Amino acid sequence: MLHDILLIVIGLIVGVIIGFFGARLFIKKYMQKNPPINEQMITALMTSMGRKPNSKQVKQVMQQMNRYNK
Repeated sequence: MLHDILLIVIGLIVGVIIGFFGARLFIKKYMQKNPPINEQMITALMTSMGRKPNSKQVKQVMQQMNRYNK
């Protein structure tokens, strides 16, 4: 009886750990293939805030975004 409960608990813990790392790997691959923001979106966002961005500013923001995602 106690042995069966222990096996179930251990199985659940192992399943949660495997599920967490599997989901993490899946999300990382998905975000690399489909980045949530690109240079055109950053330009549109800065323009809508009343700033006229130059290419250096846009590239700087992209580098910060890429650094944050890794």
